[in-house]
Amino acid sequence: MLELVTYHENSPLLFTQVLFWVLFGSIILIYQFIYKNITTRNVLLLLASLYFYYMSSGFYFVLLLFSTIIDYYIGKKIFDSNDKKTRKLLVSISAVINLSLLAYFKYTFFFTDGLNTLFNLEIEQENYLAAFFNSLFDAGMDTSNIFLPIGISFYTFQTISYSVDIYRGDIKPVDNIWDFALFVSFFPQLVAGPIVRASEFIPQIHQQYKLKESEYGHALFLIATGLVKKIMISDYISINFVDRIFESPWSYSGFENLMATYGYAIQIYCDFSGYTDIAIGVALLLGFRLPLNFNSPYKATDITDFWRRWHISLSSFLRDYLYIPLGGNRKGKVRTYINLFITMLLGGLWHGAHFRFIIWGCLHGGALAIHKLWMEYAGKKIGHFKYQNIIGGIITFHFVCYAWIYFRAEDMQHANSMISQILTNMDLSIALEVIMAYKYVFIVMGFGFFIHWIPQHWKDKLALEFITMPDFAKAAFLFFVGFILFQSRSSDIQPFIYFQF
Repeated sequence: MLELVTYHENSPLLFTQVLFWVLFGSIILIYQFIYKNITTRNVLLLLASLYFYYMSSGFYFVLLLFSTIIDYYIGKKIFDSNDKKTRKLLVSISAVINLSLLAYFKYTFFFTDGLNTLFNLEIEQENYLAAFFNSLFDAGMDTSNIFLPIGISFYTFQTISYSVDIYRGDIKPVDNIWDFALFVSFFPQLVAGPIVRASEFIPQIHQQYKLKESEYGHALFLIATGLVKKIMISDYISINFVDRIFESPWSYSGFENLMATYGYAIQIYCDFSGYTDIAIGVALLLGFRLPLNFNSPYKATDITDFWRRWHISLSSFLRDYLYIPLGGNRKGKVRTYINLFITMLLGGLWHGAHFRFIIWGCLHGGALAIHKLWMEYAGKKIGHFKYQNIIGGIITFHFVCYAWIYFRAEDMQHANSMISQILTNMDLSIALEVIMAYKYVFIVMGFGFFIHWIPQHWKDKLALEFITMPDFAKAAFLFFVGFILFQSRSSDIQPFIYFQF
């Protein structure tokens, strides 16, 4: 029994595990008896959040506590101070502490590996000073075992935004550290977002629990569709096709590499948006409203539109806390393009410590700058022309897919090889053979893109049909989905065997 409720490094607690839903069900059961008492409810949620984070990251939940304590007291000091220099110093300290933690766990290996490689090259040239530093790194900077705490990127941004918002005068500090701890650690969105701002979340801490019947149905619908997107679509495509191609792109034709690129596009969307759908649904059942994080991004008609739809909480954070402080579009056109580029470059680096993420960020930053330049000059002259949205949508989708290659590839060699195969070895004569060999994968890919691209009013109608179903029908549907998904996950059975395609 103890094994089930203690952290295991190889099996962190996530939404896609049965244990999570057993524990969440227990919380909901207790919730029924205490939700009217706001203080008791918040204590339960705080303890549950800290426990869930422990089950996800083990000892590293201490970092969460550290960031919580530091930023709570810094926030109070910022608010209490009337000296502008002191306030600026305090908000800078908050940013430096949090970003230093993030940098250590996320980027130490990236930088020291580069330095070690550089020094090794210099050792061949008998550079004794380089040899000294290399031996120092070997002895004291072995970064290969650094563990990246789950969710650190998300709660780091949340705590920084809290200090900055107090500095700007947008919010007042919370009344006590327990409320702030709940804001930072709230378990539905801690692991994969959305990034929630204090101004959105903290007022809800003190509100009475209210959940309309339609909201209850909508929450269950989000959880069900999130699980389908994550496990039935994303995981299935990844394991059975995408991972194989990206692992060795030179072993496959250009057609297979292209299909893997399309596959990854829908895989990463279903993975990320599936998690956030579940998070929003779980939070709603607890009485908390989290912001929309994805809005059919592959329907975007230009790259700017894409970033209004993709990971909305991150793109708005980068806009408000990086792009605008850099000067935004207030310091001339050239500076605007530079600010866009820098913002997306750092946004790429936020996703991971590798040059390919920097390239991904640079591609999107450059594309945003070019699109803005186009709209300011050529766009005004040409105006809106027939089929503009269709043509723009096709171009945008394929640019995003191209950039995804760098985002997903293991390294630059793999990325360049995949692009080379697509451009020089597009053997369409084997297309039908490939499709038949991976027929279930292509069915799932097609299904994923279909539900993504269908009109919004179709999706709204489908959600309404689920919401208005009798409770026993909802329960039966959720049980059916859960059985199929978790049975296939636990036993490695292909989920689609049940449907006998």
